[in-house]
Amino acid sequence: MTDVAEFLGRHPPFDAVPVDQLERLASTVSRRRFAAGEVIVDGFAERITVLTVVVSGQVGLWNRRVDAPHGLPDEDPDEVLGVGGVFGYLSLLTQELSGPRAVALKDSTVATLPSDSVQAVFSTMAGARFLAGKLQTPRKVVSTPARGGTVDELIRTTPVVGTPDMTVAEAARVMTDRGRDHIVVPGGDGALGILTDADIRSRLVAHGRDATTPVREVMTPRARSVVTGTPATEGLLQILEHDLSCLPVVDPAGRLLGVVGPGDFVAAPGGATVGLRTQISRSGSVTELAEQAQRAPWVLADLVRRGQPSHEVTAVLSLIHDATVRRALELALGEAPTIDGDRLTWLSLGSNARREAVLSSDVDSAVAFDDELTDPDENAAYRAVFARVDDILRDCGLAIDPNGAIASSPLFARTHAHWRAAAGEWLRAPLENKGMIMTSLMLDGRPIWGDRGLSEVTRVFSDLRSHPSTLRLLLAESLSHKARIRSTRDVLARRGGTFDIKTHALTPLVNIARWAALSVESTELDTRSRLQAAAGSLMLTDDNARTLIEVFDVLQKVRISYQVAQLDRAEHVGDVITMRRLSPLDRGLVGQAVREIAGIQRRMANMAHYAPLVPED
Repeated sequence: MTDVAEFLGRHPPFDAVPVDQLERLASTVSRRRFAAGEVIVDGFAERITVLTVVVSGQVGLWNRRVDAPHGLPDEDPDEVLGVGGVFGYLSLLTQELSGPRAVALKDSTVATLPSDSVQAVFSTMAGARFLAGKLQTPRKVVSTPARGGTVDELIRTTPVVGTPDMTVAEAARVMTDRGRDHIVVPGGDGALGILTDADIRSRLVAHGRDATTPVREVMTPRARSVVTGTPATEGLLQILEHDLSCLPVVDPAGRLLGVVGPGDFVAAPGGATVGLRTQISRSGSVTELAEQAQRAPWVLADLVRRGQPSHEVTAVLSLIHDATVRRALELALGEAPTIDGDRLTWLSLGSNARREAVLSSDVDSAVAFDDELTDPDENAAYRAVFARVDDILRDCGLAIDPNGAIASSPLFARTHAHWRAAAGEWLRAPLENKGMIMTSLMLDGRPIWGDRGLSEVTRVFSDLRSHPSTLRLLLAESLSHKARIRSTRDVLARRGGTFDIKTHALTPLVNIARWAALSVESTELDTRSRLQAAAGSLMLTDDNARTLIEVFDVLQKVRISYQVAQLDRAEHVGDVITMRRLSPLDRGLVGQAVREIAGIQRRMANMAHYAPLVPED
């Protein structure tokens, strides 16, 4: 039953269900295998009494009556579901003969759950979000089977495996014989090493080493890997963010099943990112870079229309922005040959740093110089290059932060030592020298050029728990941005009016997550991971954290869907929503989301009056 519960927990709408409830659901599951072409259920001919989940294979859904007495209709299906796909929920909940007709497109196994065990799932925020997404997604005819839902579905061949003791020459022969540019090297401790063509060139040939060198001396000893069931988009993000040529896929026990590379993701959700990011990084001029970067909104729009989870969509856009900023910096440095790019670390700030970029996101940035770079004139020359980066990014269609949180500003271009000293002052006296604002900005910093380690601000604030008064002040500041429900009651419940979804909903939630992560000494950056890290702490219960994650997903989905609609209508893309343009269901979800945030804010404020913010030793 544990395996069944784990499987359900990896797929919506069950991914937000508590573990104990998942176990109860798993105990009611029945499995059945269907041959290709066999009808699984016909919801137009009989009332559906179970919820069905695809365990393996592919299932086609026809959402209208079709003439197919012998199983597979001649017409293409309206939808094609892969592993984790769920169907039958609308007929199950309405008790009407409203379809679908479900047919196995290939040999498939499905799991069924009786209605009385799943109705509670759809009464939760996660269940409502799932239904909202399904109801809003246009049901288009699919002419080819969907592909690439999880990384294991992208594995094409058995992995090429070697040993640490084999020579590089022997490994190269195996790679050539198998037509691969890598070889996986299992270690005795369960870790997986990888040797690639690039490793051979940079670590062997470039240093004049002999081909009889053991593989262990030139391979990457602990390669990144992903577990089966990981969404394809998440695997793609790992490849793009860490510039990997291959990514091992292992089962939950750590056994190697295969390897996927960038080319395997072309047909997967977000696969267009691979080509776009490559073209951005190879742009030979500002004009070419601008042409490529301006395609990014349409890549995001395509992912939204495919129904990809909002956190995956925003992470993909953030990676495209990272690539654009890096190439802009390279082009600007190329125009200033006396400026040494190796003497700086470029930090992405704000939503891009948290990998939560949307179409309305500004580009916020900061730079940390080597400690030797203290000459004011030299620093000014660097900032002139950074101002050129700002201009290039504007040409690319990206907005530069209007409040001045940019590397071309002296306030955001300092040496590592200066950042460290400033963070120490903010920690001791957060009410002075814009300490609160600067702390919030810099704690979201993520290096995308130069040293990829923790920023100096993050290092200093890792000691926050020993400064309880500062921790309390930061909490008060985080809670001062209220989720505004009373002033928007008419907007959320009736027709007309506008609502700033960022200012009055998402910013308060992001602030809670940032503070909560600080309070438990977590260095996570994205809002969902911060909430997960702080779940169960004194100020943020497991239920509260789970609720905020659900609320965040709901708000981001509404936000990016609305912005894609604005893009389609050639309107200005922003965060102020005209509520009458939302469906009644979405208006209700937004209202409930704001109430949930406000309630948790009140609980945290009350707790702060009489409870310690961190456990006492």
